[in-house]
Amino acid sequence: MRVPIAPDGWKEILLYGGGAIALGLVALPFAPFAAPVCFALGLFTIAFFRDPERRPEDPSPLAALSPADGRVTDIDVVEEPHFLGGRALRIGIFLSVLDVHVNRAPLDGTVRRVRYTPGAFLDARDPECAARNESNLVGFESPRGPFAVRQVAGLIARRIVCPLVEGRGVARGERIGMIKFGSRTELLVPADAPVDVAVEVGRRVRGGRTIVLRYRS
Repeated sequence: MRVPIAPDGWKEILLYGGGAIALGLVALPFAPFAAPVCFALGLFTIAFFRDPERRPEDPSPLAALSPADGRVTDIDVVEEPHFLGGRALRIGIFLSVLDVHVNRAPLDGTVRRVRYTPGAFLDARDPECAARNESNLVGFESPRGPFAVRQVAGLIARRIVCPLVEGRGVARGERIGMIKFGSRTELLVPADAPVDVAVEVGRRVRGGRTIVLRYRS
């Protein structure tokens, strides 16, 4: 089965993946023990940028999809002053280097704000990373009310990709960007939004497929 590659990954695939494979071919006659390591690194780079098709577990527009693959690390209430303007329910997801790193829209909506914030590159599992790391906040207006997706860089991740601009509409499950090489993604809704959390801390989720919140009809 053919697995698509994220278009934003071709530069790294050609530079790092292709370079590692080429180095392995050069090393093969002289250092055969090193060649498999180079080939493995090249294949890992290609696999990192895989972008499989996803279908939601539940087609209902009341069900919010996970914005990323990974493991739920926290479900809490925080202050989000930049778009939601107050207390927000946050679902934080940690993405390891083995996860798919393409981000997806949890709901249908229209982009109302894109806010990039430079910062540090702490490990994405560090409690301080959400507040201190480089990040990109995308605020949406949807038929269910406002929500936001926050892309947070990690220790290895050094580039956040987000092609969205204010005024653009997105469909539920649509690709909205990616974070390269390990990171964190957050879904935020107003703390008083009429939602029920559908996941728990420690749960593995898949972007564009797993239901993380359900709006009450």
